[in-house]
Amino acid sequence: MASAGGSEPGAEDAAKTAEGVYEDVMPCDKMELSQRLAVEELITTEASYVHNIQLCVSDIRAHLQKKQLPDLDLEGLFSNTDDILHVSKRFLKGLEATATQEHEQLLCISALFQEFKEEMESVYKIYCASYEHALLLVESYRKDPRLQEEILETLNATVPHTGASDLSFFLVMPVQRVTKYPLLLGKILENTPPSASAYPALQAAVRAMAQVNANINEYKRRREVATKYNKAEHLTLRDRLARLNTHSIAKKTTRLSRLFMHEAGIVAKTEDREYDDLEEKFQCVVSSVAMLKDNVASYLGHLEKRRLERLVCQPLCSLSDMLVGPQQLVKKRLDKLLDYEEIQERKSETGSVTYDEEAAMNTYLAINALLMTELPRFNQVALQLLGQILCSLSALQRDLAAQVLHRAEKELEQLPHGHVPLPSFWKMVEDTLQQSSTQLRTFCQTFETVTPSPVTQPLNPAEERKVLSLVSKHGPDKLYQVTSNVSGSKDLDLTLQRGQIVALLQSMDTKGNTSRWLVDAGGPRGFVPAGKLQPYCPVQSQQPGMQMPAPESSTERRRHSYASPEAPRPQVATFSPAFQVVSGFSFAARSPREVSLQAGQPVVVLEPHDKKGSKEWSLVEVNGQRGYVPSSYLVTVPVQEPMGWSLPV
Repeated sequence: MASAGGSEPGAEDAAKTAEGVYEDVMPCDKMELSQRLAVEELITTEASYVHNIQLCVSDIRAHLQKKQLPDLDLEGLFSNTDDILHVSKRFLKGLEATATQEHEQLLCISALFQEFKEEMESVYKIYCASYEHALLLVESYRKDPRLQEEILETLNATVPHTGASDLSFFLVMPVQRVTKYPLLLGKILENTPPSASAYPALQAAVRAMAQVNANINEYKRRREVATKYNKAEHLTLRDRLARLNTHSIAKKTTRLSRLFMHEAGIVAKTEDREYDDLEEKFQCVVSSVAMLKDNVASYLGHLEKRRLERLVCQPLCSLSDMLVGPQQLVKKRLDKLLDYEEIQERKSETGSVTYDEEAAMNTYLAINALLMTELPRFNQVALQLLGQILCSLSALQRDLAAQVLHRAEKELEQLPHGHVPLPSFWKMVEDTLQQSSTQLRTFCQTFETVTPSPVTQPLNPAEERKVLSLVSKHGPDKLYQVTSNVSGSKDLDLTLQRGQIVALLQSMDTKGNTSRWLVDAGGPRGFVPAGKLQPYCPVQSQQPGMQMPAPESSTERRRHSYASPEAPRPQVATFSPAFQVVSGFSFAARSPREVSLQAGQPVVVLEPHDKKGSKEWSLVEVNGQRGYVPSSYLVTVPVQEPMGWSLPV
């Protein structure tokens, strides 16, 4: 015991000596040890994290899927955990591979974070943005005893060693992990000498992961702002009136006045060509989906309903529902843009803004940034889905055509000539067609010997007044004709019919887009596509004020039905304000009883109907030839006076 007791002072002295040596000689080794421990912590915690995410996906979620609980929203709970697992596995593999690089390990770790930073931001920002929604689901399931019991049974069966009482134990792991990367890298950096070659690379890795977290937080904030506005509200008139107050009325009045000033050109509108192009593509998708949805609804009765519902209607309705949120956000962006411009103008005058005004400006910037980021991807996915729906519809139509053909072949077999040999059948068809052709030629010859009685084409008073009004306001050189039907899809767009006459007011819209023109349609004013307008140039022709030739006898009419008319008696033209009939479109004659027309060519209407009284065809005379043309191709326009246009006295 004495010897043992006597040995303690010597051991104490040795310990003090070793401690002094450690303090004096080993600071670098201590830093290196701490650095090695920090690297080891990064790798081991990453491995543990990947293992837990694997359990979450492969065991917990799979077990809940087998239960097939209708009230359990697995997609809302686990979000894009599969994507996170895929990225994290590859990242862990890279971390473990750095262990073989003794002196270059820190450089390899820094390079690995730089390599994965964009992928990490892409997957983690989606998860973090939907994390609050997942927690709300977990909270709602706690209040449902049946669902809570099923969830606990799953946790006890798959991960009993964790002692987890609900799903939030696992759902929080990705949020915690991405925020811990800058801390783990910072710990390694703290224990790395500034003179080390890996020091700048570690600094860059720390900054990169800190920026990733900042971007995730900003994306989450934008999503929260968007979620507030992208829900379609179906409010009654009473609910809308209840929401009105002094502040809301003042805000809407300011927006409306700002919008009017934009359209009138009093103040310049904030230009954003890139966003305008994205919105135009999005609106095109919206109108295409709506049109296809209406067409498919009317098509349901003509196809096998079960397949059409499953392959076309259900995906189309889902796509239509997906468009509601972005549509609301696009509309809200315009409101916030008007607020933003108003506040910016006030800020330039006063030099400062209030807290609420600053918040309103940030709201616009958040919505705009989110749309610029998400709308291109949304448009691409929506177009892909729309293409797949159209492919399914085409396949169904092809199947329907095959069924119709098969049924027709069966019906054909029941016909009297169904079993006639093919050469004999075609010979019979040729004989029948030849006989019909002979009868048709005889009918045409008989028809050409009859001349309908010429009558004056009645004018449409409403059309006369409208054209005269446009000419008096804007002049004849501003007249344009609509070449095809126009369906307005945006605010201030006009819906016009083919052949309608309008007057050009401005050859661009308020954004400077020269493909949309501002026109006057004889009452309403608005924008139409420039590609659907062509200049309308009335050509001077026979005036209603001129003397008309004396009517021919019935014998003479039969003799000269389609021959050149006799020279009219000398007439004196009076250039009083009147109207003439011209061809609105070119028309090619397809038979001897028709006559060809060129667009803008003046004609004389002899009869506004055919021999059967149908008003779809009119008998006209043009360039000394008579024949029938479609009545819809004829347009009544004012005749220009030598000294300009004027209204009737």
